[in-house]
Amino acid sequence: MKFIDEARIEVIAGQGGAGSASMRREKFIEFGGPDGGDGGKGGSVWATADRNINTLIDYRYAKTHTAKNGEPGRGADCYGRAGDDIELRMPVGTIISDYETGEPIADLTTHGERLCLAQGGVGGWGNIHFKSSTNRAPRQKTNGKDGERRKLKLELKVLADVGLLGMPNAGKSTLITAVSNARPKIADYPFTTLHPNLGVVRVGAERSFVIADIPGLIEGAAEGAGLGHRFLRHLQRTGVLLHLVDIAPFDENIDPVADAVAIVNELRKYDEALVEKPRWLVLNKVDMIPEEDRKQVVADFIKRFKWKGPVFEISALTGLGCDKLCYSLQDYLDSVRKDRDDADERAADPRYQEQAPPEDKTPD
Repeated sequence: MKFIDEARIEVIAGQGGAGSASMRREKFIEFGGPDGGDGGKGGSVWATADRNINTLIDYRYAKTHTAKNGEPGRGADCYGRAGDDIELRMPVGTIISDYETGEPIADLTTHGERLCLAQGGVGGWGNIHFKSSTNRAPRQKTNGKDGERRKLKLELKVLADVGLLGMPNAGKSTLITAVSNARPKIADYPFTTLHPNLGVVRVGAERSFVIADIPGLIEGAAEGAGLGHRFLRHLQRTGVLLHLVDIAPFDENIDPVADAVAIVNELRKYDEALVEKPRWLVLNKVDMIPEEDRKQVVADFIKRFKWKGPVFEISALTGLGCDKLCYSLQDYLDSVRKDRDDADERAADPRYQEQAPPEDKTPD
C-alpha cells in the first residue's frame, strides 16, 4: 500500500429537514388543529482514530465527504427522520487543521478517539410549535438549518518509540530489517527508502517497542532538499532518536563526522525540539574496519564529533551489537514509561496534591 501522510478534504454536514405546516382533518372532528411535525436533523461528519490504518491514502482521491440531509416533517405529528452520520476512519497520529486558517482542530493520538468535524443542521419546526391561544390555526413553519461545511488539512505523524535518522545509505533500512518485522526495500544505492517504515522490535514475551525509519537526510533537507524533509515530522513524536552513522564509508572523500554534523544542523533548522530529544549515537558498519583499528577509529570519531551521549557500535548486516542496542532501548523506554506512570499516579492521588502553605499567624 502506498504511504500517504498528507491530504486535503472537504466535509459537508447534512441540512436539516423543513418543518411541516399541516392541519388535522378527520371526519366528525370539526376543529382538528395543527399537526405538522418537525424536520429531521442533518447528518454529521465524524473522524475516528483507528490503529489498523497507517496511511491517509483513502483521502488522497476521495476529497469530498457529504452526510445525508434530514427528512422533512409531515402531517399527523410525523417528525422527519434524521440524516445518517458518516465516519471517517483515520490513522492514530493524524493532526486535523483548518485548511484556510491553519488553526489546529484535533490531534488523534488514541485508538477509538472520536471527533465531530462538521455538525449537521437542525431540523425546522412544524406548525404545532406555533399554536397559541390567539393563533389556533397557525400556518407558520421553519426551514432546516444548513450543515457545517469545512475544508480540512490532514497530516499524519507516526507514533513510534524509536526513530532512525541519518544520511542515505547509513544502513537504517538494514537495521530495521535486522531487529524487527519490517521489510523495507534495501539496495546499494541511496534513497531506497521513499516513505517511513514501522517495525515492532520484540526483546521478550511481553516486551516490545515500535521503531520508525524515515528516508535519509542530506544537507539542506530542512529547506526541501532530498526526500527526508517531507518526513521529519514523524520524528517529533518518537521517544528516542537513533543517529545512525556510516563509520566506514566506501568513498575516502566522505567524512563521517561532517555528515553527522550536517544531520544535527538539519534537525535544528527544522525544529529545535528535535535536537533536545534523547538521541543515541549508533556507529554502523564497524565490521568493515579491521578489529585492531576499530577502537581508535571510534575514539577519533567521538572526539571530533564532540559527542558525550550513549554510543553503540553495530553492524546491521551481520547483527553485531544489535541485541545490546535493542535491550538498552527497551530498558530505557521501560524506565521512561514507569516514571510517567508514577507521575500520573501522584497527580491523581489527593495525598500528593500540592497544599497551600499555612497562614502566618505571627502577631505584628
